Amino acid sequence: MAEFDILVTGGTLPDGTRADIGITGATIAAVGDLSGSTAGTEIDATGDLVSPPFVDPHFHMDATLSYGTPRINASGTLLEGIALWGELKSSTTVDAMVDRALAYCDWAVSLGLLAIRSHVDTCDDELKGVTAMLEVRERVKPYLDLQLVAFPQDGFFRDPTARANTLRALDMGVDVVGGIPHFERTMDEGRASVRALCEIAAERGLLVDMHCDETDDPMSRHIETLAYETQRLGLNGRVAGSHLTSMHSMDNYYVSKLLPLIAEAEITAIPNPLINIVLQGRHDTFPKRRGLTRVKEMHAQGITVGWGQDCVRDPWYSLGTGDMLDVAFMGLHVAQMTAPEEMRRCFDMVTTENAAILHLDGYGLAEGNTASLVVLDAGDPIEAVRLRPDRLAVISKGRVVSTKARNDSQLTLEGRPPSVRRRHSA
Repeated sequence: MAEFDILVTGGTLPDGTRADIGITGATIAAVGDLSGSTAGTEIDATGDLVSPPFVDPHFHMDATLSYGTPRINASGTLLEGIALWGELKSSTTVDAMVDRALAYCDWAVSLGLLAIRSHVDTCDDELKGVTAMLEVRERVKPYLDLQLVAFPQDGFFRDPTARANTLRALDMGVDVVGGIPHFERTMDEGRASVRALCEIAAERGLLVDMHCDETDDPMSRHIETLAYETQRLGLNGRVAGSHLTSMHSMDNYYVSKLLPLIAEAEITAIPNPLINIVLQGRHDTFPKRRGLTRVKEMHAQGITVGWGQDCVRDPWYSLGTGDMLDVAFMGLHVAQMTAPEEMRRCFDMVTTENAAILHLDGYGLAEGNTASLVVLDAGDPIEAVRLRPDRLAVISKGRVVSTKARNDSQLTLEGRPPSVRRRHSA
């Protein structure tokens, strides 16, 4: 008979198997039939889905929860959002960014989101956002993994101080090299920025995550340059292309050439369905473009694709809850991923596939891995995406960090027995 610090019993894992999970310290000590075992804390997950934690591969934590300051994005466009952020970042403080980010992290953890990759603006001579997010990364480390991307929001060449400040941010300990080639003044400068930023990553042995072709312009083809530079510099498997929305407007023949190049370079893709569907197509009358890259076609090429949150209540997006199942739910609809195996994959795209994009160590419900998991009031991954249910328990690095009593109130119609789970109310 084994003794554990925490024992989660009777849960259904994402692959459909039922298993107990025994946790000792910050490590999963055993997975299987642990009948007769004891623990200081026992969690009964019978009938519930037990999942590895949710992972967000694309977020902007320096701007989160700032909606309405100093004003609202009236046009709802990407470019006005960038201009509005420029106004906000000049007036905000390090303390304000830290407070907003910590509030968001608490919200995220309660929803089982325990790993986030956040872009942080480096087009600021004071590097207030970088200073703030480095502090936040340290403060949340006991319960949330925060990976930071040096992001020259105003353009690596367009902003005269962006190169020096981006290098300063990396020297300060930012983890990943980012960029925004489609926001440079010309296509040529955009291509040059991809080349320069990839060279910096190669020299420093860092990952790359590039905002790439976040536009409706079908001639914005910086992903092709990113694929080329990835191969040239030997960065295969270390590069992500975020958004890639111009692909929704590209010529089909060109895409048939492009996707194999992306796959060959082992570039991962991060569409952000909540934000892409809101920001893109703003200049269209009808028919309106959907604002999402070609997810199913990427899957067919073997490209790893993960859903990203991008924004929560900031200059670009007025809504959001931090719930990655909301992201998967929107992604399912916009990408038309309605076959059972596609819906199941949408769950993977906010868990295991995103963990692979972030190169997370020790992720997953296996013996020896980090003891982080989520107990959901759902029977399987498809039901979880459909209902976005309560998180009954969240365990991070061997500690129970959030619990929620099961909502036993059920809907009864015309005397029929209750059969509908209730979704969470966050």
